[in-house]
Amino acid sequence: MLVPVASSNRNPSRLLTAHFQKLSLRCLWILLSSVTSICLIPCSAASQDGAPDEEVLRVSTDLLLFPVRIRDKRGQPVRGLTQDDLYLKDKDKVTTGLYFSPGADRVALVFALDQSGSLREIISQQREAAIGLFGRFSNRSSIAVIRFAEAAVVTAPFEQDPDAARESFNFPARANQRTAIFDAAAKAVSMFDKSANRSSYVRSERRIVILISDGLDNASQVNAGSVIDAALEKRISFYVIHLPLFSPRDGRLAVRSPAKGFRDLAEKTGGKYFLAGDSDSALVPNKSVDLAPIFQAIEDDLRSQYLLGFYIGETARDGRRHEFSLSLIPKEIEYSVGRFGYSRSHDFYIKLPRATTKLPE
Repeated sequence: MLVPVASSNRNPSRLLTAHFQKLSLRCLWILLSSVTSICLIPCSAASQDGAPDEEVLRVSTDLLLFPVRIRDKRGQPVRGLTQDDLYLKDKDKVTTGLYFSPGADRVALVFALDQSGSLREIISQQREAAIGLFGRFSNRSSIAVIRFAEAAVVTAPFEQDPDAARESFNFPARANQRTAIFDAAAKAVSMFDKSANRSSYVRSERRIVILISDGLDNASQVNAGSVIDAALEKRISFYVIHLPLFSPRDGRLAVRSPAKGFRDLAEKTGGKYFLAGDSDSALVPNKSVDLAPIFQAIEDDLRSQYLLGFYIGETARDGRRHEFSLSLIPKEIEYSVGRFGYSRSHDFYIKLPRATTKLPE
């Protein structure tokens, strides 16, 4: 798990650190697999006053795995890279190898649909475009749907066949109900649990939630931060599509501000936020909203990313802090991790508890 902080004094690249805590998580994606409890602490906090504002998560892992975006000097995605284009500097030899895979062929996709107010008609019109997005990934992918107003309900559990998901886009509007967006987002995250009728845990699978809502939350019991922490722990990215409501402001129509944290669901989990429509279109009678270009942008973004991972070796389990860095060899390209900035090289450090051997009784 990796947290970028202020640039290191040693070089201009952003400093990334891995940081686990027990109650919350503000970091990137991590793959849960075997038996190692990892503790990673941001360098900037540790260097300020010796009492960093730590955030803890207990996990078991032997692989740190997360999506990265790579771009050229024109800001365009770079495709076709391999492990030969990466340079790992690991003086302590705490890593045993890299995992590097392009694109996103296999996805587990949850649509979270706001059925409050007037959104029903707009969302139902997007059914074929939404199912079309899912259909452009491999047949090993799976799709699920939840709908929500004051409460979230799973209307189509994970399946490879999209028929049930297609039907879930048709539903009656729930007028004059409260809306719990963050509760629904938490429900979507929980659907990726192994116990949630998921047949397998696939290392290279991309886990995506596409949340479509007007952004107005007045009923949630959980907050955006806790949902973001849980999503990061499970390596889930939110793509938020905002179907805004408008209100008069300074003599003109303006987008009603969404609930605090609504946009953060996307921007702090490595996804993207999309605003569908503007004040001009709001004044056009019976104007339809076409989300197909947004779904295409989501697909393009997923396919332009890479999955990057570090395998952590037994030598790291000595209770000491170990630093390593990853650089891109080709010139004039750089990479980012989730919401964090672009750089040609990022520094990491990891600190594992000392391994212990249980003596026979």
